[in-house]
Amino acid sequence: MSSSPESVIRALVACCLLGSVSGSLIAQSTGGEKKKVGEPPSILFEEVGEAARARYEHQTRSFGDRHKAQVLEMFTDGGAAVAVGDVNNDGKDDIFLVDSGEGRAHHLLLNLGLENGIPLFKDVARAAGVDGGNTDRDICADAIFLDVDNDGDLDLLVARFGTPLLYENLGGRVPKFKDISKETGFDRFANTIAMVAFDADGDGYVDLLLGNYFAPKNLLHLQVPHVLPNNLDYADNGGGVSFYLNTAGPDGRRRFVERTDWAGFDHHTGWTLDVGHGDLDNDGDQDVYLAGDYGTDRLFLNRGDGTFEDVTEDSLGWDTKKGMNVDMGDFDRNGFLDVYVTNITDEYMKECNMLWQNHGEGVFVDVSKETGTCDTDWGWGAKFADFDNDGWLDILATDGLRSGSEENYIPVLLENTIIVPGVDFSDLNAYPDIGDMTWSGYQKQRLFRNQGDGTFREMAEAARVDNDLDGRGLAIGDFDRDGRLDVVQTSANQPSLLYMNRSPRPGHWIGFDLRGSVSNGRAVGARVTITAGSETWIREVDGGNGYASSSTHRLHFGLGRVDALDSVEIRWPSGRVEKLARPTSIPGGGQAESQGEVGLLELNRYHLRVESEASVAHPEQPQSEGP
Repeated sequence: MSSSPESVIRALVACCLLGSVSGSLIAQSTGGEKKKVGEPPSILFEEVGEAARARYEHQTRSFGDRHKAQVLEMFTDGGAAVAVGDVNNDGKDDIFLVDSGEGRAHHLLLNLGLENGIPLFKDVARAAGVDGGNTDRDICADAIFLDVDNDGDLDLLVARFGTPLLYENLGGRVPKFKDISKETGFDRFANTIAMVAFDADGDGYVDLLLGNYFAPKNLLHLQVPHVLPNNLDYADNGGGVSFYLNTAGPDGRRRFVERTDWAGFDHHTGWTLDVGHGDLDNDGDQDVYLAGDYGTDRLFLNRGDGTFEDVTEDSLGWDTKKGMNVDMGDFDRNGFLDVYVTNITDEYMKECNMLWQNHGEGVFVDVSKETGTCDTDWGWGAKFADFDNDGWLDILATDGLRSGSEENYIPVLLENTIIVPGVDFSDLNAYPDIGDMTWSGYQKQRLFRNQGDGTFREMAEAARVDNDLDGRGLAIGDFDRDGRLDVVQTSANQPSLLYMNRSPRPGHWIGFDLRGSVSNGRAVGARVTITAGSETWIREVDGGNGYASSSTHRLHFGLGRVDALDSVEIRWPSGRVEKLARPTSIPGGGQAESQGEVGLLELNRYHLRVESEASVAHPEQPQSEGP
């Protein structure tokens, strides 16, 4: 790796004033809000998918007449996934939409910029060489952007019920991608539905953790029908997880070597639906949370060398829920990352989601009921994000399994399978045909606004994101670069949605686009801590947290009324710490770059690149110090 500076931080950005924060907005120390009569809601979105040329319909895989095909399709309809990232390094986030139908193409949507206030996208998947992968033996299910070789370009990994596809980004305004799956070690069959890329062993390159749902049986060429979970609460016939170390091959090029057992992931048969990573114990390395369907979630702490210790029993306890999602964020601003997991809470299952409040020292307490974030019906993807820039992380969540006719499948399922003594739940033939019946469908999405006092208020309808599609993935990005976070939603067998954030009274904000040179190229695992008076915020760069989704690598902080910072600290994955003391007050908007020298970490460049017409005061030269 290069011994050049740890960053090109392209750090940032902007305590950007996007509207008046006086008059109609009355901020309180708790982050609560008082509204005048007739005011618009604090968070407001506009769906612009069709106008932005970003609306594409997903299709699940059809199994024809084989082994209760419709039931099997129900268990494999998680492939409506989305990844967000800047694939051509032009400063604008792009979108990758996954399809799952046989022969169906994916969509790589390049962000062309704004027209009449709406970002326009162009589908270049075919030209880029990333439109394929749905074959007669493989079903595409997830995607993440990652920088495999630290060359500065985002590569693309597509998970499949089959073998993964890894595409190397060769660069260009319309980038070309090369399939390097086999030469990098991806020839092992698994029914992978989730994945994250992060540097587990601290060598400066991202490793991979894959979550596998079914056991490694080819569902498109089944020999026997016994492939479904063998127990509704304690199933032990799933696919577990697979861990791959990023290593240098004999030719110097990067390869991925399977090291699941070496890493300590003794989770070979769980029905893994999502995986997530973050520094949960504040010791500087990345830990792992696994969301398990038909059985317990698992928590693994990193020992600091890329191996992990299972601390589930002591930190979480064992559960029998249907874990669907893993996202991490410090919702209560106590300096520790919390974890949000969606479960099933609908007409026949009352499980409740889990919002694991992290108290440090391995103590996690589920506060979903107390905070008002328990119920998302049949939950799927969910993300922490500060949508109104008030300084507190909100939660957006998708839900809904299958929307069909007026006839409800649940009573049929209960009568013929669930309550039948001695039924073999793993046998496809034990399940009644579903036809066009509805199974926990037409459920509205949820938006929980953080009140800043330890509770959330559900406001999806007021914010105009309460669609009743069968939601799956949620990816976050700022597609028009206005300092308000936007959302892409994907849904099974239904069109994708692009929600532009039109919140009318947002607070100030600041954002960071980090680049590592000793650390991995996209600084996955880096933690930024900012302070202003008694206020403190933390964010970490993640490599794909959230079910069926991967969001921008850029870090975004809402700051409320704060318009000047006391300090910014960047803790890089390498362990180096860079501190910027009193960086500046930015009343208009802009972007700053800093470059720290490796070892000494002296800051030798700090300037603003103005991106608005507002005048911006030049900051004093900030200070930097080593770890």
